[in-house]
Amino acid sequence: MPPGDLPTSFQLPSELSRDFLIRHGLCPVERSADGDLLLLAAPDADLTAAEEIAAALACGVRVSHATSETVAHSIERLTADRDHRDAARSVAEPDDFAADVRALATQPPVVRFVNLLLREAHEATASDIHLDSTRGALEVRMRVDGVLMPAVSPPAGQELAVLSRLKMLAALDIAERRRPQDGRLRMRLGGGELDVRVSMVPTVHGESAVLRLLDRGTRPASLSDLGMSDAELAMVAQACHRTSGMVLATGPTGSGKTSTLYAALQQRDRAREKIMTVEDPVEYHLAGITQVPVQQRAGVTFANILRSLLRQDPDVLMIGEMRDAETAEIATQAAMTGHLVLTTLHTIDALGAIGRLHDLGIAPYLIAATIDTVIAQRLLRVNCERCTSPVDIDPALCATLLERPVGRVTGARGAGCDACRGSGFRGRMGVFEVLAVSDAMKDAIAGGASRDGLRALAHAGGHPTLRDSAWRLVLSGRTTIEEALRVLS
Repeated sequence: MPPGDLPTSFQLPSELSRDFLIRHGLCPVERSADGDLLLLAAPDADLTAAEEIAAALACGVRVSHATSETVAHSIERLTADRDHRDAARSVAEPDDFAADVRALATQPPVVRFVNLLLREAHEATASDIHLDSTRGALEVRMRVDGVLMPAVSPPAGQELAVLSRLKMLAALDIAERRRPQDGRLRMRLGGGELDVRVSMVPTVHGESAVLRLLDRGTRPASLSDLGMSDAELAMVAQACHRTSGMVLATGPTGSGKTSTLYAALQQRDRAREKIMTVEDPVEYHLAGITQVPVQQRAGVTFANILRSLLRQDPDVLMIGEMRDAETAEIATQAAMTGHLVLTTLHTIDALGAIGRLHDLGIAPYLIAATIDTVIAQRLLRVNCERCTSPVDIDPALCATLLERPVGRVTGARGAGCDACRGSGFRGRMGVFEVLAVSDAMKDAIAGGASRDGLRALAHAGGHPTLRDSAWRLVLSGRTTIEEALRVLS
């Protein structure tokens, strides 16, 4: 070993280029056995560059002192070893395009842009990042509080390299640009970890990437944090403590149904009961609960897993989604035979769940015998606390929401500020319609009553609709009439 070299057991990965290490005077020396910590040597601590390395390799870093000459010698040795390995591998790799793209994807500007994009999205509490190839450009947006807004743009001419960088991090095929691909990546941000689901699809002008961000440091909300009224909360809590039957959460994609079911599971005694879930994918890991992911490519479907779980002596079953007749049939039978089943359906309101189950082939008498509570929900943006002020509400908009005339009323609206990024909103909360299925309604369902007949029964029982619940939030100043109409129309 030449004088001045550091003793290192580290193999330099493709994410770290020679130019980057030389520019910042950092040399990786050793990575811990569990991969969670990387030791760096440097004459001066460049914390920004060290954080970029930590983000690129998804690990923590510790910097120790070494002379500039020692660091330079060691970088040369590390990069020379990597170059030899890459050269040997390239003999067996005929795809020159993949090799070229891989080289572009590891350039420092590309690495920094991807790290910056993920960090900004995380700080903005974005749920998704969208990167759409257009003619000669890459349009980048992030979904904050359910609405897409512009995000930082990639370096000029680096559009393909950015998409390839995401593929590398998600362990996808860089050379494949004609077929959809799905993967995952994990990054350390601050003191926590960020799980990112990556979806790539081919488009006319290239590829489109969507990144779903899941913060591993967060925990599912409790029922009391979801935004239910006291009456709604009492009905849902009562349903969650039943020993059998079915509780349904309904709404479109992205309306918070899974979060509601997670909150419901936390009502159960995990130490004294066997609670099992089947999900696609598992979004939060809950202590004391057995969670099974769906793996369609391996033939592990909702229906297949459910059959196996019923032989595991569960007390409570959570099914991520009832997508097909087979899953619905097994779930219904489980609810009939002494299990509490929590699951979701895609319907526009609570009563729509009855018709949807019928469409899935469940007999009316079985629907009546198993369904206890249906929760329909949406997510509404909340007025920013910093810039919100009282406003008069347009009576015409009130009449549109409630489908009846309303007199002059006062609400609130955010003007837009730095805290809310100029939107006037900051955060979201749920708006709910909770239908506790009464005995009279069960009889009507078993008898094949129409939707209008069921609605009349619900109205006679004082059942508030989604629009009624949204109106309550508008009057309280928590959201605007325009936001309620945007979500519920």
